[in-house]
This record gives sequence, structure tokens and C-alpha cells, in this order.
Amino acid sequence: MTNKVELYDTTLRDGTQQEGISLSVEDKLAITERLDRLGIDVIEGGYAGANPKDDEYFQRVQSLDLKHAQIAAFGNTRRANGDVESDPTLKALLDTQAPVLTLVGKSSEYQVRDVLQTSLEENLAMVADSVQYLKGKGRRVFFDAEHFFDGYLEDSEYALASLRAAERAGASTVTLCDTNGGAVPAEIRAAVAAVRESVVGCKIGIHCHNDTDQAVASTLIAVEEG
Repeated sequence: MTNKVELYDTTLRDGTQQEGISLSVEDKLAITERLDRLGIDVIEGGYAGANPKDDEYFQRVQSLDLKHAQIAAFGNTRRANGDVESDPTLKALLDTQAPVLTLVGKSSEYQVRDVLQTSLEENLAMVADSVQYLKGKGRRVFFDAEHFFDGYLEDSEYALASLRAAERAGASTVTLCDTNGGAVPAEIRAAVAAVRESVVGCKIGIHCHNDTDQAVASTLIAVEEG
């Protein structure tokens, strides 16, 4: 286990998803510079291709003289039954020129069947294909395992399989997301311990939402578990 904790900041995407928050491109660039001075390792700039503001941000952030941080762009894995070469989201990710690309994919059987409306096998292929494709383009790829803790309670083996698919495809980090913010620290501890045994070829991250006011506690528990 490494003693270094890498900090990945989502202020410019997740942090803007509440009523009354609207950042201009100038705001986002200023926040980027401040986060860099604070020593943040990776700064997620926004959703690739989602809107003209984020497109402009990714273009202009390249001119900033950042001393420490790398910029990340966020997007989905390829579409179900689609092809990586022609997938618009993967193209948008590459077009940002960001050195780090973060892919969000499903780790919950329910989400795969009822939201994506595809097979469990196809979802794993979507994860693996997308990570491998972007990795092959010379980018550092993070995999955000969406609904991981809900998925782990439903079917732990499938949730872990989604992580292994990303790991084998070359992800540098797999991040466990408490997307609904409903996991309690004891559940976080048990799941992270299982992940530590199952995923050994890349780093493991934690991303907790605070719907039940337990995000900080859950994050600290995850760090204690390695």
C-alpha cells in the first residue's frame, strides 16, 4: 500500500450541480489556478462536449502555467452496442486534449438493466473497450464506478467485475462512487476491503456524496482501508 494520497477535485463539475451556482469560464480558470496552488493533483474541468462553456474552458486551460495539477475531462463509456472509433463522447474526451480522462460506467446490475437497458456482459465490454481505447491514445484513464456501493449490495461479484474490467483494460485508477450518498461507513469499510483483495493492478479511489451527512466519515474509513 502506498502512503501517498492523490487528491482529485471535482469542484468544476460536481461542485456546480446545485441551485444558484453558475460559473463563467473566467471563474473556472481562476478556481483552477487556486486549486493548483493548493496542491491538488488532478482537477476535473467539466463534462467533455456537454456545452460551449466547457469546450472553451478545456481550450483555454491549456495556456495556464499550472505548477502541480493535471487537468481531467469527464465523460461516459461508449454507447451500448456501439463502436469506440465512432463514439461521440469518446471523441469529445480526446478533443479536450486533457492528459487525464475520467470515464463513468455502471457497477450496478439494476442500473445496467433498467437505465442502460443492456446486458451485463455488454456493460463490461463498454467499460473495457472505452478504457483500452483512450489508454491507447496516450491518456491516463480513470474509471468512475457509478453506483458502486449500491451495486455491491445487490451483487458484489458483478460490481467487482466492473472494476476488474477497467483494471485489465489499463485504467490507472478505479474510483468507488457512492452516487446516491446512502452508504454508511460500515458498508464502505466492507466493500473497500473486498476491492483491495480483488483489484491489485491499479490505484483505488473513493468518491462519496453527502446526502446523509456521512461523506467525510466514509472517505476517512476508505483511506484507513487503503
